[in-house]
Amino acid sequence: MEFFHIKHDIPFMRYARVTTIISALTFIAAVWMLATRGLNLGVDFTGGTVMEVVYPGPARLDEVRTLLARSGFNDTTVQNLGTSSDVLIRLPAKAGLTSAQVGDRAYAALRAQAPGLQLRRVDYIGPEVGKELFNDGALALLLVSFGITIYLAFRFEWRFAIGAIVATVHDVVILLGLFSFFRWDFSLTVLAAVLAILGYSVNDTVVVFDRIRENFRKLRKGTISQVIDNAITRTLSRTVMTHVMTQLMVLSMLFLGGRVLFYFALALTIGIVVGTYSSVLVASPIVMWLGISRDDLLPSRKETAQYDARP
Repeated sequence: MEFFHIKHDIPFMRYARVTTIISALTFIAAVWMLATRGLNLGVDFTGGTVMEVVYPGPARLDEVRTLLARSGFNDTTVQNLGTSSDVLIRLPAKAGLTSAQVGDRAYAALRAQAPGLQLRRVDYIGPEVGKELFNDGALALLLVSFGITIYLAFRFEWRFAIGAIVATVHDVVILLGLFSFFRWDFSLTVLAAVLAILGYSVNDTVVVFDRIRENFRKLRKGTISQVIDNAITRTLSRTVMTHVMTQLMVLSMLFLGGRVLFYFALALTIGIVVGTYSSVLVASPIVMWLGISRDDLLPSRKETAQYDARP
């Protein structure tokens, strides 16, 4: 199934140098932002207080956030838990106050506005736990990247593995750089989105790489860049349909999912766009510049004779 049929191949590799320079500059800027400003870590990583309260009626989450902000508790996360009257509140650590004092003051402020409020539970997340979660998340990213490299090295060829891992690192670093630049909250849900983008980006890259490998075996004429341009052009319909449908679902979460899903959906939205770009204009040019050739992907003699017999 093709969304649209393109008669002539689009010369993507003609603009590879320009797009790669843009990607390199963006990548350097993202690294600089992460090195100088870091990430705006959420309560999951920095530690804080988690409260579960029950309102006598449906809770208005925007009013709860406004009340807590007036009481000196900024950057709080407020979400419904099961029903409209059950509310989960995450409060970041506050200088000069213990976690217990933060919970008591926040509950007192909420109780003053809603006398029938009930406190169901209070949990305290220490900074040690937050640090452990952050380290485990970073380890997960490294293991996923390593696994991707090993898989592509066995599935294709080492040049493809390098191209895919560079594109994947490009996607993750730029995404994290944007979160650092705009000071968006980086929480466990955002980390889950980053891991999802890793797999999503690699899947798109593998589809393009598989077509490139197939073209090297089928197309006996044409330069390396022409073979890659043909592979990208022939998979363009699949790329457009896949990413448009996925993006529609993610955008629905972004605009309709509320504050709880906002940063998760935002990370996925950016990651899908950057991942699509890198699969075409980062991974493929790297493979070309590393010197991939037909000899690297020649099939066995029997298979070669089969292709030579074709008209």
